[in-house]
Amino acid sequence: MILRFTVYGVAEAKGSTRAFHRPGMKAPVITDSNRNVKAWQRLIADAAGTALAELPDADRRLIAGGARVEVTYFLPRPKALDRPKHAGAEHTKKPDLDKLTRAVLDALTAVAWTDDAQVIELVACKRYAALGYPAHVEIAVGPAALRHWQNDPAMFEAQLEAIVAFKAAAHKVGVL
Repeated sequence: MILRFTVYGVAEAKGSTRAFHRPGMKAPVITDSNRNVKAWQRLIADAAGTALAELPDADRRLIAGGARVEVTYFLPRPKALDRPKHAGAEHTKKPDLDKLTRAVLDALTAVAWTDDAQVIELVACKRYAALGYPAHVEIAVGPAALRHWQNDPAMFEAQLEAIVAFKAAAHKVGVL
């Protein structure tokens, strides 16, 4: 099962959470530094649910093992970059890519997997939306591919030789 969908809107970053105790309360109060992230996560979960409903019945299930996620954020283009000469400008400003991705992974819990700790492969990038196009996020979710070097004896041997060579070189220069 590969679940592909697009969420239209401005991506929100999952901010830092804080917990504090109020006098007389048994449980701590937990706050998030970004109040808009919950609504954004609902949009993601709704879009994923809609895409999931379009899959064949046999594919409508949570991923049981490792998961792979590909996510591309197309963020709003500032007025200063609204000219064609800036069409390929890189998005090197806030929000941070890792905080954007945390919000997506958390939103897909109980929709694509039981726990976002199952994500073992992640490809993420952020860009400015193309001139004249709205901000949106393209997401693809599926089971992780079995391409790991541990499953290929030749690759395992090559990795082992590289590790041995690295350790020998590190010992030679006194790092290890």
